[in-house]
Amino acid sequence: MTPDLLEDGAKRREAYLAKQAAALTIGESGGQAASFGRVVSSTGEVDTAHGGILYVDDITVSFDGFRALNKLTLNIAVGELRCIIGPNGAGKTTMMDVITGKTKPDSGRAFFGSNIDLLRLRESEIAGRGIGRKFQKPTVFEQLSVFENLELALKMDRRVRASLMHKLSCSNSDRIAEMLKLIHLKDSGARTAGDLSHGQKQWLEIGMLLMQDPKLLLLDEPVAGMTDEETERTAELFLSLEGTHSLIVVEHDMKFIGELVNGGQREKKKIVTVLHEGSVLAEGALADVQANERVVEVYLGR
Repeated sequence: MTPDLLEDGAKRREAYLAKQAAALTIGESGGQAASFGRVVSSTGEVDTAHGGILYVDDITVSFDGFRALNKLTLNIAVGELRCIIGPNGAGKTTMMDVITGKTKPDSGRAFFGSNIDLLRLRESEIAGRGIGRKFQKPTVFEQLSVFENLELALKMDRRVRASLMHKLSCSNSDRIAEMLKLIHLKDSGARTAGDLSHGQKQWLEIGMLLMQDPKLLLLDEPVAGMTDEETERTAELFLSLEGTHSLIVVEHDMKFIGELVNGGQREKKKIVTVLHEGSVLAEGALADVQANERVVEVYLGR
C-alpha cells in the first residue's frame, strides 16, 4: 500500500473515531464537558486548555470476580501535585496500570488532557504522549555511569545504527548537567550507577523519566527504603517539579505526604485522595482527610 493511501486511510479512520466519540458524549452524558468528547490524532499534542491533565471517569476493573477498581473517578489539574493514599489492596497500583495502558478496564473512560483517549492506546504510545511512571523498585543501567543513564533516556532515534553513530550535542550535554543538579547527583555523573545508594538510584530513575519530557508523572511509593535525609531531599525534588509537571504520588509515609502538602506552592490548595476498595473514600485537604472518621478507621488508625 502506498504512503498516500495509508495517509488517506488514517485520516478517514480519525474522522470516523472523532464522529463516534462525539456521538457517544452527547448520547450518554447529555452534553457532558468536552474533556471526554474528542479523540487525538496520530500526531496530536495533549490539549490542556480546559486546565485538566488527567480525567478518569467511572473506571471499573475486575480480576476473577474481585473488583480492584469500582467506578473510580479522579481528575488531576495541570501542574498539580496530587497525593494518593490508602490501605493495601485499595486499587492504587491498578489505577496506575489503567492510566499507563498496562491494564484495560471493564468499563469507564480515561483521558489525557481533553483529547487523548488512553483506553485506545498501547503502553508505549501512552509513554510517548507524555505519561511517565516510576515503579517502587529503581530500574537503572547499573553497569553504566550516571551520566550515561541520563544520556540513554534522551528522546532520540532509538535505532541501533542511530545509537552507534550518535554524538551528544552541546545542548543535550548541558541538559544532562542541569538534570544532575536537579536530582541531587551533580557530583556523581561519572559514578557507576550500581554504586549509588538506594535513594540515589531512585533519583536517577526519576531523572531518566524527566529527560523524556513527561507532562504527567506517576510515582509509586518513591521514598520506600530511603533514609530520612533522602526522603527530605526527594520532597524538595518533587516540590521543584510542581507547576512545570503534573505529579501523582502514591505513598504510605504520612510524614512525607505532609512535607509535600505543606511545602512548595502554598497558594495552591493541595488535595489528598484516599482510595479504599477501588474507589475514592475521601478527598480534600490533608487535615480534613486525617480527621475523617472513616479514613481513620480503614487506614490511619487511632
